[in-house]
Amino acid sequence: MRLGVLDIGSNTVHLLLVDARPGANPVPYASHKRPLSLVKYLDAEGNISDEGQHELIEFILEAWEFAAKHQAKDLLAFCTSAIRESTNGAAVLARVQHETTIRLTELTGEEESAMTFFAVRRWHGWGAGTILNLDIGGGSFEISQGSNELPEQAHSVPLGAGRLTREWLAEDPPTAKSIKRLRKHIKETLREPIAATQTLGAPNIVTGSSKTFRALARITGAAPSSMGPYVRRELHLSDLGLWSQRLSAMSSADRMHLPGVSAARAQQVLAGALVAQTALEMFKVPTMVVSPWALREGLILRRLDQLVFDGPLDPPAHVGKLRNSEGK
Repeated sequence: MRLGVLDIGSNTVHLLLVDARPGANPVPYASHKRPLSLVKYLDAEGNISDEGQHELIEFILEAWEFAAKHQAKDLLAFCTSAIRESTNGAAVLARVQHETTIRLTELTGEEESAMTFFAVRRWHGWGAGTILNLDIGGGSFEISQGSNELPEQAHSVPLGAGRLTREWLAEDPPTAKSIKRLRKHIKETLREPIAATQTLGAPNIVTGSSKTFRALARITGAAPSSMGPYVRRELHLSDLGLWSQRLSAMSSADRMHLPGVSAARAQQVLAGALVAQTALEMFKVPTMVVSPWALREGLILRRLDQLVFDGPLDPPAHVGKLRNSEGK
């Protein structure tokens, strides 16, 4: 069956369609996305403005039409920190449902961390043993560890690359003073969740999921995405430390020319590098493996597991209505 996953993130809004069935590898079919940083639409009270809500609803309607056009049978729609932390998040979710008929599920930080771990576990398998996974998003940073499909501990802290860039690295390129202050803030924020995670003992493998980790691995010499997901990609702390210094001296315009760095992420890749470097140093991890799967894949796989027990689903009402309106 064809499944759609609508991801309302901090940097982008993204619909991914996959062909999938229980027990099989989900195969990407098509995607539709656009850059949309909802945090840029926050007012002084932390509310998402009418303009930001309009942009969000416009995209969701586009995604709805895209999913119907490509005959999606099921649609998972979720949002993370951008809406979760806004003052009027509940009102925004209600408006989205009223104007689009799509209900966005608001994931907590811990749920986001756990579902990402679930995807990483499925990718690496039981043979990986105990996994410690790190994930850098636009608004938050997730840490999870466990020996089963779901982690024994899952943490989420406000250390997303986009958030830190806005709040701590206003200059382009940033000053040495601002970077020093940010490094201190990252270390202080990570101290408690890392100490809690370390009570579980040493993992067998440390993984990193998210576009930020993929970009950092590519910058430091890992294989390009064109070589496919099955090539092993690693990120070494020694290389990361060197490149954190180099990125600190570069403007965002210069960073756009680095391999694996898109224009949309050029400004925030330094903050991502600082978070990754600090986390690896505090965990005393010299090398991590980059995982191709993350949150979206975790939600897809979890949904497929539900289908094993619940049986096939009818198409969601909003998709069915759209098809009927198009005469399909």
